[in-house]
Amino acid sequence: MLGQASIPLVGVVDATVIGRTGDAAALAGVALGATVIGLVFWSFGFLRMGMTGLTAQAEGAGDGSEVEALLLRALLIGGMIGLVLFALHLPIIWLAFKVLAGGEAVTLEAKAYVQARFLGAPAALCVFALNGWLLGLGRTRSALMLQVVMNIANIALDLLFVWGFDMGARGVGLGTAAAEWIALTTGLVIAGRVAGASAAGGVPAILRRTSWNKIVERAALVRLFAVNRDIMIRTLALLFMFTWFANAGARLGAEALAANHVLLQFINMAAFVLDAFAFTAESRVGNAIGSQSRAQFMRAVRLTGEFSLGAGVGLAALFFAIGDPVIAFITTDAEVRATAQKLLPFAALVPLLGMPSWLLDGVFIGATQGRALRNAGVLAAIGYIALDTALRPLDNMGVWMAISASYLLRAGSLACYIPALLRTFDRRSDPSGDPAPAGVPPRV
Repeated sequence: MLGQASIPLVGVVDATVIGRTGDAAALAGVALGATVIGLVFWSFGFLRMGMTGLTAQAEGAGDGSEVEALLLRALLIGGMIGLVLFALHLPIIWLAFKVLAGGEAVTLEAKAYVQARFLGAPAALCVFALNGWLLGLGRTRSALMLQVVMNIANIALDLLFVWGFDMGARGVGLGTAAAEWIALTTGLVIAGRVAGASAAGGVPAILRRTSWNKIVERAALVRLFAVNRDIMIRTLALLFMFTWFANAGARLGAEALAANHVLLQFINMAAFVLDAFAFTAESRVGNAIGSQSRAQFMRAVRLTGEFSLGAGVGLAALFFAIGDPVIAFITTDAEVRATAQKLLPFAALVPLLGMPSWLLDGVFIGATQGRALRNAGVLAAIGYIALDTALRPLDNMGVWMAISASYLLRAGSLACYIPALLRTFDRRSDPSGDPAPAGVPPRV
């Protein structure tokens, strides 16, 4: 939970450092730019999510060589995709701001932020892979260390570039991109130590003892891409929702867009804290499937569900209690503050509304049930867009009502797949109730 709570601090720091300059256009530009980066980078979030379930299953099956090969495959894929994104960043930026709304001043700041963030694309995607691998092994303390290093670097560099060098939104982007490279360097050392290599050897030591044929093994790659294809579609659907959400705020003006971005920091904090339990579910569910234990699966779901509910209630109460002063700290613009404080109840209720969907994400990711995740994500996105369109007469309140309902749509869609998930354990057992042979792969 500590590791997850620290992840959204990157966004909070970015928003606060630029928000306290009092420049609403710059804050709105970072908001719009962060939406573009989120859409592009997290389109490849399967490098984190798919890795967790696959790694946990390999660990549960006692296949240490596959655990290490999974890391190397994901780092290779992440680095290659990151380099392609960097090479194509100019046309991507041009296309993104042809689609997204925003005034001239806001768009100028957003472009500067996005261009700087693309410098960190290869590092960001490789860090996704490292986090997924560490979480799949249940090495949450190592994942926390990696995130803490990134946050400290991000805070220091943001302050240097924005308050020291007066670089505005571009400085925020540069600070975060540099922090991602620092995090990658740290993560490679951590991964090597987790795998039993020396700190000096790191991941190269793993590479030396893993054959290239093992890394590019056809069956493993087919399974990796089969799982990740559906997760990628699901992620794109959810990212499209939040891009639509940002654009809905942008249509209402810079103040509305900036206020919504401030409130998104509450949602990000809730999502990442509650994702701590979802990630635990990913690891434990994946391990249960790898060892083919229905009892272990049910225990993981029950315990993570109980903790998620308690944390959701606690976060909602906390946001209601401290929301106003936090908003006042993040931004000094009076109009942005007033708008955000008016809509705070919606953001404060998200921990309760979103808790079931985040937890079920963890269960199905750990089970590598990509099809269920894909279908639920697409259905939720379609339902959200329909609601947002119908509620437009309510202006920004309608925007928040629609996004709040989307969490319930996603949870309801995933819940429909629970009986089928439970039946996979029955199919893995013979009539006597004994577990199926260890070589039987989980159903994708």
